[in-house]
Amino acid sequence: MNRVAVRRSRLYWISLAVMGVFYIAAGLNHLVTPQFYLAVMPPYIPWPDAVILWSGIAELLGGIGVLVPLTRPMAAWGIVLMLACFLPVHVNMCLHPEAFAHIPLWAIWVRLPLQIPLMLWAWLYTRT
Repeated sequence: MNRVAVRRSRLYWISLAVMGVFYIAAGLNHLVTPQFYLAVMPPYIPWPDAVILWSGIAELLGGIGVLVPLTRPMAAWGIVLMLACFLPVHVNMCLHPEAFAHIPLWAIWVRLPLQIPLMLWAWLYTRT
């Protein structure tokens, strides 16, 4: 059975490329500057070094994966799941902003609700 090719708008492709590059850059940033992420890791999360390493790899693979048509839906779902897994970090930052004096308070509070549009953005690419 042949699938009918769906014609996508230019905005669809630009948004997809931006998202892919965004997660590739974020993943690389986890790998290059893990000390920033260690500083925001809640104390109750075990093996923070490994969590940062693997979350960086997950972001990198998610960013690459959404750019590849065959893996796009699975990678997009992976990004949604990954962002959900990051929620405890953002909640912890909002509950204990005094522990993150190096981050502006407004940035701490913007990061938590920002996860919702980021999840929705990735969700748009869960269907081929």
